[in-house]
Amino acid sequence: MPDSQTLGLVIAGTLAGLIALRLYWVLGRRTGAEPEPKPAPSPASVTAEPPVAGGGNGLLDIQLADRGFDTQKFLAGAREAYAQIVTAFAAGDRALLRPLLSPDVYAAFDTGIAARTQTPPAFVKLNDARIVASALHGKTAEITVTFAAEFTSGAVTDVWTFARDTDAGDPNWTLVATSGDLPE
Repeated sequence: MPDSQTLGLVIAGTLAGLIALRLYWVLGRRTGAEPEPKPAPSPASVTAEPPVAGGGNGLLDIQLADRGFDTQKFLAGAREAYAQIVTAFAAGDRALLRPLLSPDVYAAFDTGIAARTQTPPAFVKLNDARIVASALHGKTAEITVTFAAEFTSGAVTDVWTFARDTDAGDPNWTLVATSGDLPE
């Protein structure tokens, strides 16, 4: 039977390992070659409903609920979804929009398409995408991303909230809210 000193060392080592792992999840890895922070673009676009603000530990909560979640893969997917959605909206492609949007957001986009009297500006490129809020509500993960994009009419900042049931087998996220304002 181990003596109390050895047992104390094992418990202390385990606690130190758990704390280090928690810090790694919260703070991530720093390589010393991080890019300089860019100033936030000014808001300019408004559509459906306001974004859902999240807590400070939202990404960590989402990672704990969904072990397959990866922030960089999410952002890459969000960038692709943004380009697909704005392009499909401009083309009036409701069939492409439907699986990417929640019913409420789809209804707002559908109304926008139906009310158009002229061709909307074309999407040129996406300059930046950043996570600005995240939260886990029960089993539903929500992440709000700000997009800085160029359209033929000029620069636009959109703030979109994506959601996903962490228990669902489908890894795809759905656009549940859009706004031109950053969450407070």
